[in-house]
Amino acid sequence: MPPFEILMTDKDIGMKTLTDIRALSLITFCLLGTLLLPSLSTAAEGPQQTTEQVMQLDINTADAATIAAALTGIGPAKAKEIVAYREMFGSFRALEELLAVPGIGAATLEKNSGRILITDD
Repeated sequence: MPPFEILMTDKDIGMKTLTDIRALSLITFCLLGTLLLPSLSTAAEGPQQTTEQVMQLDINTADAATIAAALTGIGPAKAKEIVAYREMFGSFRALEELLAVPGIGAATLEKNSGRILITDD
């Protein structure tokens, strides 16, 4: 239920002049403002700061299911391609080597660069 109730109809108020209508409009505007101001003030502050815990994934030891779950834009098919490439050519030594995997582009690599860990075997 709203924090105010309308107790009268327009017949009860008996508005006869434009001044009465403007006064009622101003009251309505003020009441709506009190309801909307808290949400507008938080929107004006910008995005809320959140702490996001980023899981790092060792791309040289993870299986396809783990890769697909941990990386953005990498589904099961691309994850299998990463594992197949790793098995064929050996461990990744640099992030940029992932660009040689079919279906992995610069945008995908950039989105996930903070999540991928490269370790020596």
